[in-house]
Amino acid sequence: MDRLRHPSRPREQVRRPGDRIVRRAVAPREAVQLPRPRAPRRPRPIALRLTIGFALLILVGTALLSLPFASADGHRASVVDALFTATSAVCVTGLVVRDTATAWSGFGQAVILILIQLGGFGFATSATLLLALLGIRPTLRDRLACGMSLGEPGPGGVVRLLQRLAVLTLTIELAGTLVLLPSGIAATGSFWRGIWWSLFHSVSAFNNAGFDIVGGFRSMTPYQHAPEVLLPIAILIVLGGLSFAVLSDVVRERRWGRLTLDSKVVLSTTAVLLVTGTLLILAFEWDNPRTLGVLPLRDRLLNAFFQAVVPRTAGFNSLDVARMNDEALFVTIGLMFVGGASGSFAGGIKVQSFALLLLAVWTVLRGQRQVAAFGREVPAIFVFRAMTIALLAVALVFLASFFLSLLEPFGLLEIWFEATSAFGTVGLSMGITPALHPLSKLILVGTMFVGRLGPLTLALALAERTRPEPVRYARTAVALG
Repeated sequence: MDRLRHPSRPREQVRRPGDRIVRRAVAPREAVQLPRPRAPRRPRPIALRLTIGFALLILVGTALLSLPFASADGHRASVVDALFTATSAVCVTGLVVRDTATAWSGFGQAVILILIQLGGFGFATSATLLLALLGIRPTLRDRLACGMSLGEPGPGGVVRLLQRLAVLTLTIELAGTLVLLPSGIAATGSFWRGIWWSLFHSVSAFNNAGFDIVGGFRSMTPYQHAPEVLLPIAILIVLGGLSFAVLSDVVRERRWGRLTLDSKVVLSTTAVLLVTGTLLILAFEWDNPRTLGVLPLRDRLLNAFFQAVVPRTAGFNSLDVARMNDEALFVTIGLMFVGGASGSFAGGIKVQSFALLLLAVWTVLRGQRQVAAFGREVPAIFVFRAMTIALLAVALVFLASFFLSLLEPFGLLEIWFEATSAFGTVGLSMGITPALHPLSKLILVGTMFVGRLGPLTLALALAERTRPEPVRYARTAVALG
């Protein structure tokens, strides 16, 4: 057989007896167009989602408050007034252009109370909690957003954390309602209206909102001699301004030495601010016949303490703010600017940022390089973030005051007080809010919105943009002072 092989053919192609020839059909060539791969979709930043969520909640509240039956007289509220009220409620501020007790109907007051509760929780927190209750599992980004807004760095156990937060919030608000119920019945003359009076003020106080239904833009001034009203409201304000992380840490550990550094900073700084604010208001208003000067000693102490608590973004007042001395107003502005703790219902630059700035100054004055507190070193990145938040807050208050001064005939102190109150989501006013120009109201709407979301979204944005440094530059001294 080897002799029959053609010399030019390879060995495997030589035909042999019995071999079969199989011919395969060859398909013609075709040009196949493959789909172009889609670019990976970048998820929206968490800070942007929070901002959009709050804006949508404000728009819904504006639409509801614009309905005719939301007003007590049956007439539609102006869009600017409805927008201002909805923003103030969602941002838990308390600044009002219409008296909550007399200008809004029961439906309008209920809408305001719901907006306060949702705004206090935070949109992301409220949405995630609602999804959890409905059996819908939140996404990882939802958990991260809620964890960051509550002061928790990681997504683990966020749903359980939110459930505990809801239970704790409802428990404290219910307890506050029961404590205030006798005063509510006495104020309204009715059991059911007394329940609504007590519930409204309990929710408003714990969420640091400052809305009231006393009437006549009087807030808590009719209760200067009523510790059974002022003390429960003050306690609710303080608890709402501590954050859930701090409250849960205190309940879980029950000993100072076991608390986290964040809890120690919040509790110690809060105590210093409350004591200092009370003493300064007592000193500056002691002989003022328009405020503390006409009250007995017990009521002077009570009202001075209450006025030191409410600038932590609550917005109630037992003294006529417009009649306070300039020195006491400066103290109030400072307390409003600081606000409460991160992850709480309060606004301002937050207690932690203020404490870190003080610690940084003390560190520099002592000639040290590391910022430390309670035996723990604080990374420099957190000091930089606190400094950024504080400087941007100063710029925002300055710009808001500047534009308000161009539109309004009021004094600089009144305008500065109003702008700081809007930024800190406090709600205190020297009585000029209802008389503001519509454009000034819109400026305060933007200030309240940025003041509520600004520090939180800025912290989230900075955290998302944090990257390891690939290059370290040579160090060079800069002339200061």
